[in-house]
Amino acid sequence: MTEYTQRPEAVLRSLDVETHLRDPALKQAFVTPMFDIIAPRYDQFTRWFSFGMDGGWKREALDAARESARRLRPVREALDLATGTGDLAVALARLWPGVHVDALDASPRMIDEAQRRLAQRDPDVLAVVTPMVGDMMALPQADASVDVVTASYAVRNVPDARGAVREMARVLRPGGVLVTLDFYRPDFAPWRALFLGYLQVAGDMVGYLWHRDPVVYGYIARSIAHFMSDRAFCALLQDEGFDVVSVRRYLFGGGARHVARRR
Repeated sequence: MTEYTQRPEAVLRSLDVETHLRDPALKQAFVTPMFDIIAPRYDQFTRWFSFGMDGGWKREALDAARESARRLRPVREALDLATGTGDLAVALARLWPGVHVDALDASPRMIDEAQRRLAQRDPDVLAVVTPMVGDMMALPQADASVDVVTASYAVRNVPDARGAVREMARVLRPGGVLVTLDFYRPDFAPWRALFLGYLQVAGDMVGYLWHRDPVVYGYIARSIAHFMSDRAFCALLQDEGFDVVSVRRYLFGGGARHVARRR
């Protein structure tokens, strides 16, 4: 667990969210303590904030990973990025016999929650899922060593989206599968204003009620406003060595699932 000289809540209150979102060199210094704070209630919030749709989106992402990886059998190595409490990593471990899953997150307290979940709720896959604190901008996995990478609500939170995608391409072997799920900046301006406005109000309210700090969840709307559209993310994947297999849009472009194959 990260040792703070102050509680992470105090660290976060001392930082200006807009300044840290605009500057890639500062962004991670805001994101890590924020996720450390929300780790114990992360799953609860995600379900509530998505009106229960998150579970369905992740099931579809898993189905897409399984279908797209058929030609790769046997799948031996998988990597789940921004793993949170490890729900997707656990599901990946149950998809393929003999697979090993690295479950990576920048937040030490999220990894604590993932380890607790494995021990208490999912002991059947404890031996094949390895939770680890890590940086998506400098993955510890070797070149061309991974068959499948999943990344849910991940790329939006890194300092440099292109650099993170480049790292995913590096660790995936040729023909390897990438499945991402994230919120995006809608192209249609009226819907964008409504969508981000709802997320801002709801996030600020929950942040205050749960943590007495609106920015803890109000960050989500701000991060989306600083991010890209799902179409721009497609172009980024193609630029960085992927062929985009399919895109499933949610919430009129406010969210999307991308499936891509490493060239």
